[in-house]
Amino acid sequence: MVVEACLKAGIREYVVCAGARNMSLIDALVSSDDAIIWSHFEERSAGFFALGRSMDSREPCAVVTTSGTAVAELLPAVIEAHYQGRPLVLISADRPASFRGSGAPQAIEQPGIFSQYVEACDDVTSVEDVLFENWAGLRPWHLNVCLEEDEVVRPVLQKIEEFQPLRSNFDVTDLVHFFQDHWKGFVVAVGGLEPEDREEVFGFLKEIKVPVIADATSGLRELLGPYLVADAEQVMREFKPQCVLRLGEVPVGRFWRDLENTPEVRVFSVTRSGFSGLARESAVLHGEVGRILRGLGEVGELGDTQDILVANRRRWSQTQDLLDAYPDSEPAMMRTLSIYATTAQSLYLGNSLPIREWGQFAQRDYPIETVRANRGANGIDGQLSTWIGMTHGLDDSWCVLGDLTTLYDMSAPFLLDGCEASGRVLVIVNNSGGKIFERMPRVKQMAPLTRELVLNHHQYPFEKWAEMWGYDYAVFKNADEIEIESSERVQVVEIVPSQEQTEAFWKAYASL
Repeated sequence: MVVEACLKAGIREYVVCAGARNMSLIDALVSSDDAIIWSHFEERSAGFFALGRSMDSREPCAVVTTSGTAVAELLPAVIEAHYQGRPLVLISADRPASFRGSGAPQAIEQPGIFSQYVEACDDVTSVEDVLFENWAGLRPWHLNVCLEEDEVVRPVLQKIEEFQPLRSNFDVTDLVHFFQDHWKGFVVAVGGLEPEDREEVFGFLKEIKVPVIADATSGLRELLGPYLVADAEQVMREFKPQCVLRLGEVPVGRFWRDLENTPEVRVFSVTRSGFSGLARESAVLHGEVGRILRGLGEVGELGDTQDILVANRRRWSQTQDLLDAYPDSEPAMMRTLSIYATTAQSLYLGNSLPIREWGQFAQRDYPIETVRANRGANGIDGQLSTWIGMTHGLDDSWCVLGDLTTLYDMSAPFLLDGCEASGRVLVIVNNSGGKIFERMPRVKQMAPLTRELVLNHHQYPFEKWAEMWGYDYAVFKNADEIEIESSERVQVVEIVPSQEQTEAFWKAYASL
């Protein structure tokens, strides 16, 4: 009954984490001709892999776990899927309801464990229960299935039906009115976009001809030419545009957080997630971004009323000079990496420094077809698993992560055995800890021991880890050494920037 309901809901892919409690569920899935089944031993990684599959297919992917703490391991991926608006499905086997609250082995209170991060939880205690009732298909959903350990779930041979998420309704009237104040200073901030939205967004930006702050995950950064803003923080600080139109996911840059303290700046978000990304008042239009822009019709040229783009050309030139002056700094090595990565079909960027530094300093001439990241909750866990799930069967796929992010997800390569593809490159930027915190003024004022704890300093290289999984490995400590060529085997490339040059770069960059 449970498997049949999943197939009717259009769930094609399943990541199974096998245990005694869920054996019969797995057996029923295996009997379905069309179900695609993945296997992993670790639930947290499996959850993020399933999220990556959903990001790739734009369809639901389910994780099947046993009972007890195995279910709790899925919470980080569920939170990320909630804020991304992905249809991640959690199927947890459970002991009969009579065991709840008893403290018996493998008996925890599983219904409701994911709280508001799922649309709903079906607590399945009877074959008569109705499942997936009113599921919009835009958020995670939890099926908690009560089973006796030796209970048999009837095999199902039914075909999988087409997944059809609910399409949102929208009214563009308020957005049209928002354009009327463009003369006060108008900037568009483009966060991550779904692939099907990019062409429509690009056409819209070419039409209105305003300064654009574009994240790497927009897929448009290299296509915007003179309209791409070099330094969003500088623009917002010096020019103070009064209207910010956000398209897509919540932007990466610090300028977005700073909008919390500038309530006089009007912000309008057009986003498929429906989240404003701000604690203060702002307008939100919830729906598919490309579809909403098509609904606008012709807007016409709004223009750069503050001459931001004139000053912008000088900022790009100054930044280029600094990258040349400090070639072994982390930003400059990121630029060098971005040149090699132009051979990639897809790029995955990890939180927190890689996605920021790529957006600021990567080459701007040659676009990469697909650039993705986990920016729902901005966490660092599950990044490697998400990349593997998102790029199944895709050749020449690159992933750029920080050292702590990689350490957080070290079991993920277990999943690569079922993901046949060549030319995979995993770049690990090893700066010996959480260097993003080092640039925060308050951290610089802390006592040395406190700073040590905050920064999570370490001296762990990744050569033995790569060897354990049978991957090729190379380490580069200056930009002149970097050389990356496509290979049939997975390549782990460890980048070790110069701390001295990195500090000097950021000091000079701040004084521009």
